[in-house]
Amino acid sequence: MEWLAQISMGDLFTAFFATCIVHETLIAFLPDRVAGPGGWLLDTGPEA
Repeated sequence: MEWLAQISMGDLFTAFFATCIVHETLIAFLPDRVAGPGGWLLDTGPEA
């Protein structure tokens, strides 16, 4: 449980923003059938 006390708010913010950047990068570069409306990896909403 000592390791939990070593995590700072900066670590949490960095992890959150890194996750957001990876998510947006995947959506931008993967085809829609993988990451887009109805995609099997990242579903961004209903198919139009």
